[in-house]
Amino acid sequence: MRIGITADPEIAVPPLFYGGIERIIDMIVVELLSLGHEVTLFANSESSVNSQLIPYQSSGNSLKDVFNNSLLIKKTINSQKFDVVHSFGRLAYLLPIMPTKIPKLMSYQREPTIKQIKRGHLLSRKNSLHFTGCSNYITNQIKPHASAETVYNGVNFDKYAFSAAVEGDAPFVFLGRIEPIKGVHLAVEMAIKTGKKLIIAGNIPEFYTLYFNEKIKPFLGDQIQYVGAVNDIQKSEILSKAAALLMPILWDEPFGIVMVEAMACGTPVLGLNRGAVPEIVVNGITGFFCNTVNELTERVAEIKSINRFSVLEMTKSRFSAQVITQQYLKQYQQF
Repeated sequence: MRIGITADPEIAVPPLFYGGIERIIDMIVVELLSLGHEVTLFANSESSVNSQLIPYQSSGNSLKDVFNNSLLIKKTINSQKFDVVHSFGRLAYLLPIMPTKIPKLMSYQREPTIKQIKRGHLLSRKNSLHFTGCSNYITNQIKPHASAETVYNGVNFDKYAFSAAVEGDAPFVFLGRIEPIKGVHLAVEMAIKTGKKLIIAGNIPEFYTLYFNEKIKPFLGDQIQYVGAVNDIQKSEILSKAAALLMPILWDEPFGIVMVEAMACGTPVLGLNRGAVPEIVVNGITGFFCNTVNELTERVAEIKSINRFSVLEMTKSRFSAQVITQQYLKQYQQF
């Protein structure tokens, strides 16, 4: 098939540090190419992919930028015959081609905007635009308004080091943006209550510097360490040596790719029951999810009962690049 894939313009594909959606795009592009499909990617000009790359003229998000980038997509599609256009970026980028018959798939990795879904559904004449959500939590918000199916996110397992066992004093890991809704302070609380070491990795958005200085920094020392943002190699290393990944989130996570990255290393997840967490974590097999931090802290004692090989096998069967790409191909072929 000849497949056009659109990303948002801000971050390169693949990203060096933060960029979960961009990692998903890269994974799918690589797998589609390995299967013999022809892929054209619309993305940030610094992207590095083996497919045809159509770089956006701007990485901004002003109305002018959106217009110019959507026009670039339209011109390319008009000059090349695509079997399907798959969007992981702004739905607005598809507006110029919305009324056309070319099949379009919009994949939501974030909370959907229902108004945009309704508008896109109508502009596409109710038959050329379909939707996927990265979890049932997301898909169920779309279904009342348009055709939608769930296709989970995944990872390339070759990039992650599996550890069948870890040291007895292996640390917990928190990996993500350092901000209140991610629950970093709750991870610190869990570490203090259990006496476990904790490694905190991730970028600190400028707006949350005060949060870090007040809620995290005072507790840093031998037991709790902050190592900053990490690249893929560093991420694999700290996750593979961890007793568990902590996900004490205070928001409804649309998916949470870091959970799959941890489980690809055999590392179980301890998460709060919000958003897609109960869809990703299988209680007692790949980790535990609970309703409160106190309940989650009590589960720490049960982490040693988790078989890390079972974590890996369960995760491969659900979230590998091959599984996810085949699910997207099935969506393409349904048009």
